[in-house]
Amino acid sequence: QVQLVESGGGLVQAGGSLRLSCAASGRTERKYIMGWFRQAPGMERDLVAVINRSGSSTYYADSVKGRFTISRDSAKNTVYLQMSSMKPEDTAVYSCAAGDTFYGRSVKDYPYWGQGTQVTVSS
Repeated sequence: QVQLVESGGGLVQAGGSLRLSCAASGRTERKYIMGWFRQAPGMERDLVAVINRSGSSTYYADSVKGRFTISRDSAKNTVYLQMSSMKPEDTAVYSCAAGDTFYGRSVKDYPYWGQGTQVTVSS
């Protein structure tokens, strides 16, 4: 079992930057595939980015490619999502999740979830 806690959300102007953190605790000796998802009001939860166990491979949704960067610090058991050139359509609750399938793109592929953090981008 692993517990995930996100932080770093807030209000930012369009064009600005924000960095989210996801701290893992519990069975952290087991390295998981880590993903960031987001859910806007009235919308489904969508995958934003994924990083593999070693940090050597990443995946990004087309909507954030070139603007967002996912990374991980294994020594700190923390995964980050650096968001730049932000747009109002990036406004959502962002959640990190842990799983075992790098090519999984669905919420069903991630058994462990954080509580989420609100990100609001003003125009």
